[in-house]
Amino acid sequence: MNARRKAIERLYKGVCTIKEFQSIKDPITHITSNKEVPVLENQPCKLSIEKQTSATNTNGPAIIAQSTKLFLAPEIIVKAGSKIIVSQHGKTNEYARSGEPTVYMDHQEIVLEFFKGYA
Repeated sequence: MNARRKAIERLYKGVCTIKEFQSIKDPITHITSNKEVPVLENQPCKLSIEKQTSATNTNGPAIIAQSTKLFLAPEIIVKAGSKIIVSQHGKTNEYARSGEPTVYMDHQEIVLEFFKGYA
């Protein structure tokens, strides 16, 4: 692992669990049902939240938008529709992967939104 990647990973203050909704066949009843399955647990990560305020042309209130990004190791594959549970600074939240990851040599960034349920 190169020095730049080590420096980036020292910034990781959280851990995440990645879950996928998969068809699972019960070995006893042989009935297939959809279940949430963890595919990766306790993966070091960093959650970055950026709030953006924009003023409107009217005299109404300012609009506040929030952008949430997850920083992970570049070799981790997060499929579309995955649920990502992030614990950082004593707080745990559930997110859905909403964007294609931007993969760099030393890390990847994934734009997230709060999890509202499976489609």
